[in-house]
Amino acid sequence: MADSTPLSAVERRIRTAYSSYNHRYHPTETTMYFNLGYWGPGCTSLDDACHALADMLADAAGMREGDQVLDVGFGYADEDLRWAELRRPQRIVGLNITPAQVQVAMKRARERGLEDRLDLRVGSATEMPFDAGTFDRVVALQSAFHFDTRQDFFAEAYRVLRPGGVLATVDVVLRGTAGRAFAETEASACCVPVANRYDQNTYRERMCEAGFVNVGIRPISDHVYEPLIGYLTDRLERYKAERVRSVKLLMTESLIANMRKAIPAMEYVIAVGETRT
Repeated sequence: MADSTPLSAVERRIRTAYSSYNHRYHPTETTMYFNLGYWGPGCTSLDDACHALADMLADAAGMREGDQVLDVGFGYADEDLRWAELRRPQRIVGLNITPAQVQVAMKRARERGLEDRLDLRVGSATEMPFDAGTFDRVVALQSAFHFDTRQDFFAEAYRVLRPGGVLATVDVVLRGTAGRAFAETEASACCVPVANRYDQNTYRERMCEAGFVNVGIRPISDHVYEPLIGYLTDRLERYKAERVRSVKLLMTESLIANMRKAIPAMEYVIAVGETRT
């Protein structure tokens, strides 16, 4: 897929990372989500938890039938496919800076007969190609920490939302001394721009500075990290019992280690703000 979108150095690293990542080694089984999931009642797999998190984000945004929705950083569009079928907004537009993911997502939309309601395209979160007041909801599912910068994304989201529109994100922010230490040693490897390395209080301030009102941020880490570690540990033990040595096993081990690092350092949150009426 040809693309001439100008990218920052951070965005180029993100595009390269996600272009080279093989989703078949990710611990989901029936979906292509990259998020960590919300492990609520009835979630027995990472796929279940990822669906639950997508549903929670849609609820936070107030997504409803007939809405015009913008999903920024949509990965392979699992959430958009789900929302199109269950929430039935009039249209979901997606922006993603990784052409390889967009190509796969568009193919999946066609296979589900949803290409007339899903407009998935290559584009930047910080230079949105839309007129002011185009959308009812803007959402970002575990992607805004990558945006260069998140503050520019907030400003663009405010611009393209209609009066009374809603921005809702699932995001990751720093917490405490451990978070600051993480920012100094690990954040660059995770493609988190320096300007995005802050806690939830600053996150709220940045949303307000962009013009959003009734801003709320809710930590949900207790339903994310430890349950995911438990699930992955069970899978790892099964792999070892079966004497499996594969890339998927090694990546599962790596993900467990990364989650253990994240627990004291990173808060998983849902953030919501409204535009002025």
